Amino acid sequence: MKKWEHRRTGGWQVAVLAAVILLISSGCASSQTATGKKHSIALVTKSTTSAFWHSVKAGAGAAAAEYNLDFTFEGPEKEEDYETQNRMIREAVERGAEALVISAVDYNANAEAVDQAAKKGLQIVVIDSDVNSSGVVSRIGTNNDAAGEMAARALLDGEEEVLHVGIVNYDVNSANGQQREEGFRRVIQESPRVADITTINVISTTEDARIGTEKLLKEHPEINAIVTFNEWTSLGVGWAIRGQGLADATRVVAFDSNVVNVGMLETGEVDALIVQNPYAMGYLGVEAAYRLLNGQKVTAVTDTDTVVVTRENMYDEACQRILFTFEAINEQI
Repeated sequence: MKKWEHRRTGGWQVAVLAAVILLISSGCASSQTATGKKHSIALVTKSTTSAFWHSVKAGAGAAAAEYNLDFTFEGPEKEEDYETQNRMIREAVERGAEALVISAVDYNANAEAVDQAAKKGLQIVVIDSDVNSSGVVSRIGTNNDAAGEMAARALLDGEEEVLHVGIVNYDVNSANGQQREEGFRRVIQESPRVADITTINVISTTEDARIGTEKLLKEHPEINAIVTFNEWTSLGVGWAIRGQGLADATRVVAFDSNVVNVGMLETGEVDALIVQNPYAMGYLGVEAAYRLLNGQKVTAVTDTDTVVVTRENMYDEACQRILFTFEAINEQI
């Protein structure tokens, strides 16, 4: 899978700054077609149910409101269901969407549907998870390779002299999960403290991740460090660690932020969270589509930043804003 070469957004305030820029430059571009209708943008994500996707929706909705756009938001029930996502892409084209903002379930299996949408004239913007399509004009999201490296360094911050590492990843066909694992492995394998690495891939649900982690720990009781790469798998790993009473014996680095895994950070089942900025992904994704529809240039790749939150810094003001901004968003949805 091709790696993104990222340009950083410059911080967590990106969506606010974008809104300020919009107010300053209002009137410079049209949010309507030549017939007077609002521009129509379809956002199709890997799922719609987690705190992560709620934050994406909130950011996208804010941009759609700011730019006076018609905006739809949908995704399959399961994050592995590329067929439903392809159907949603085709239906968006049939409805007359002018731009598609997508987080792809499957790097290759979603490519044809995205290619066809581009051939029909839709502007294509990727957020979060990439797709193997030449029709993509702009890619916006976490620098997944760098986030994986960040997770490795967070794992190595523990005091364990010898590390037996378990990786709990999700769908092997999802670009972002594989990129995170590649970055993680590159850094972790350089450490002389690492004795071995065992990897499993699970369906991206809390229950499947919990069951998979429990089985992993049963088969490899020597494991004393675990990394996992999205919200659902993070919750599953956390519940498995709590259920097995291994919080003090196992260092866990997880991804994303919601009220449950922040609680697990407090109580010790999780030792560090790699927190992304899904609100900015949604906002900037829709904003990029708007700019493309108005003939404006957009950045090919934009990095929305990630932050490491630990028990030691979670009560710092900056980390509190990162963690609990997302909770406030989700309470409103």
